[in-house]
Amino acid sequence: MATYENSAAQQPVPRGFPTVRPRRLRHNPLIRDVVRETTLSVQDLILPLFVRSGRGIKKEIASMPGNYQLSIDCLVDEVGDALELGVCSFILFGIPAHKDATGSGALDPEGIVQQALRALRKEYGDRALLMTDECFCEYTDHGHCGVLTEATGRLDLDNDATLPLLAEQCVSHVRAGADLVAPSGMLDGMVGAIRASLDAAGFSHVPIMSYSAKYASGFYGPFRDAAESPPQFGDRSSYQMDPANGDEALREVELDLAEGADIVMVKPALAYLDIIRRVKERFGVPVAAYNVSGEFAMIKAAAQKGWIDERRVAVEVLTGIKRAGADMILTYFARDAARWLK
Repeated sequence: MATYENSAAQQPVPRGFPTVRPRRLRHNPLIRDVVRETTLSVQDLILPLFVRSGRGIKKEIASMPGNYQLSIDCLVDEVGDALELGVCSFILFGIPAHKDATGSGALDPEGIVQQALRALRKEYGDRALLMTDECFCEYTDHGHCGVLTEATGRLDLDNDATLPLLAEQCVSHVRAGADLVAPSGMLDGMVGAIRASLDAAGFSHVPIMSYSAKYASGFYGPFRDAAESPPQFGDRSSYQMDPANGDEALREVELDLAEGADIVMVKPALAYLDIIRRVKERFGVPVAAYNVSGEFAMIKAAAQKGWIDERRVAVEVLTGIKRAGADMILTYFARDAARWLK
């Protein structure tokens, strides 16, 4: 009678074959859960929101599906919905009704962000962590991040003349209800100027999250639509960082920490995961990363084409940013991710 044998099973185990098999910890999904090294949670996420004047306005941003320019009444509802999902941290960007050369609307106690802060604080008290982006590009008619000068022979951002205005903006936002200020202009000395002004105004307890390593990136395109803040001439390469530079990012972070930054940020995230890792390993301080508009839009567009699984890819990207060393992630996926992670 013929016999059939599994010839492979009869073969001796090759010498040197490992007794440790990594696949053992991947076989069972429950085991995969307990050995997972990086855990992404809704508490890691910060939702950027865009607020403008008016009432009943919820205008979708074409290049950022699911994100809107919101009037204050709609902003209050949007934050309430996000809180129900477990998203508790928000960063506000203001779109003023009028712009001028110095961005004076940013300093107005009745400015759009100041009004929004008061409305949110009244409605939600301490349930929401309210952060504000501190810059002038949304408020200036030229779209640059402060006042301009021709002292160098060409029209350029006047770093030192902008610092006291930036500090005044931060104090104004904190008075209106901001829990944390986040200067994003990449100006030399900005953290020190803000820290001194906050302390002098009695706000020594308010932390600063500095956009310490913000690159002059092509990934910001959709944000320009959202915040209505494209430069009217030139670009921001004279104050934002060269994408080719890594060591410079560490120097920028070091300077901001010396001036009093409490959290440092790397922006964008995906093309700069190495910078996130280097900053975390070098300084060991809280690190934020901004999963910016272009990164968001690429996933959305590919998903709409049916080329990728949006949920799977978005969560993978956010997990990768956290694995690189980010303690918190600013992302337009915050609401969706909160649903997916439940």
